Amino acid sequence: MDHANNHELLWELRHVTKEFSGFRALNDVSIQFRRGEIHALLGENGSGKSTLIKCISGVHQPEEGEILCRGERVEVANPIVARRLGVATIFQEFSLVPTLTVCENIFLGRLPRRGGKSGPVDWDAMRREAAAILGRLGIELDTMAVVGTLSVAQQQLVEITKAVSIDATLLIMDEPTAALGQSEIVQLHALARRLRGEGCAIIYISHRLDEVVDLVDRVTVLKDGRVVGSRTGDDINTGEIVRLMVGSDIREHYPKENNATNEVVYRAKGLCTRAGVDDVSFELHRGEVLGLAGLIGAGRTEIANAVFGVDPLLAGGAEMHGSPIRVRRPKDAIRCGIAYLSENRKSDGLFMNFFSGPNITIVNLKKILRHRHLDLRRERAVGEEYIEKLQISRTALDKSVRFLSGGNQQKVIIARWLHSDAELFILDEPTQGIDIKAKVEVYNLINELTRQGRCVLLISSDLDELLAMSDRLAVVRGGRILSTLDARRITKNGLMETILGNRTCN
Repeated sequence: MDHANNHELLWELRHVTKEFSGFRALNDVSIQFRRGEIHALLGENGSGKSTLIKCISGVHQPEEGEILCRGERVEVANPIVARRLGVATIFQEFSLVPTLTVCENIFLGRLPRRGGKSGPVDWDAMRREAAAILGRLGIELDTMAVVGTLSVAQQQLVEITKAVSIDATLLIMDEPTAALGQSEIVQLHALARRLRGEGCAIIYISHRLDEVVDLVDRVTVLKDGRVVGSRTGDDINTGEIVRLMVGSDIREHYPKENNATNEVVYRAKGLCTRAGVDDVSFELHRGEVLGLAGLIGAGRTEIANAVFGVDPLLAGGAEMHGSPIRVRRPKDAIRCGIAYLSENRKSDGLFMNFFSGPNITIVNLKKILRHRHLDLRRERAVGEEYIEKLQISRTALDKSVRFLSGGNQQKVIIARWLHSDAELFILDEPTQGIDIKAKVEVYNLINELTRQGRCVLLISSDLDELLAMSDRLAVVRGGRILSTLDARRITKNGLMETILGNRTCN
């Protein structure tokens, strides 16, 4: 629905240009944000989205053009000025203090005091005000709970409450659902709609196109620092957005190949762990993608950890090609041909200070040894081989992987496990936080793996992705696999109902 026609224009960028060392991150950008409207800002990584919101929030100042607030030109010199003008930004990295309580975080830097600015903190007033704001937003949180003990979804709600508490008229949400499950996303969207109804303007940035289509009133797409198109109302659909972003049809967005066979490569039998995996059994076939479907906390990652030896087994076991294997730690899993791309590639997947070569060869150093010493020429050659094969940015050869985009980082990890000659690939949220073009590249790599006869255990909170790229789906709840479904014979709504327990599993 398009709310813009009868709503006040709050913020406007006119012909804004922002450069970094001669590179134009924003090039003659003009865009409007209106009261009571959720406005999605979309584009591939490097399209200019982050630069644009940082100009509005006072982090960057443009070289050309002007920014207007309620029709008047303003100089947003820094984030403090932006906040005074009613701008609140929720970045992917939270700005919360984990050791403080919910109410202390909400009023951080502006604690209510008795008797003026120099008086003591009015703790009772702060708790009352925090509880009143949470109540107005329909958020059930203990104002005295320590933020570090809260879930990621709850911390997200604290960030939003903090923004609302400063009477923000423009709320910028940067990838707000990247770490949330389906039920938390539903709650967050309900809150965004409530804020829209109260007259707040919301800039919404997300790589999840399905949620954008369901939620927003207007979409603007950036490419190479320029606005390439804007859509409202019925013109907001996934196919149109993909065409604007990458110039290709939606059918190319999920390029699934059907390479599954009947040959069993891996069989799990009655896996149990202290982390909550409860009598889990399943099979993976050569060339197959088996998707694990479930809410965050259902036990999907815990099952992956059990398979890879991160969490020791209390009971159960596994087979590869019909022969028993004993996996007590990740080293055993690697030796058995099992690979794991963890959900958090930055903390668990990559050596961020290494180039691509060492990151790729680390799991199979035997291939690049010469007389018990590392052959650095061979290491570089391996890096060049996979950079060419997987179309990784060539800067990865001579720069630390921390300088690569999310999509390129993900491909470096995949290259590592290809180098290890793994047969079973566990992919935990492989496209989280990367743009559409990089997602398609990851999907093509999955096709390449299955084409080679390798099998994939896929974990994803994106139901469209899970349905499109899986051959079968195992529904996980409470650390158990409740049922296994043919991905081609179930709809998104049907899968969601099964995950939530509103539908009988077949």
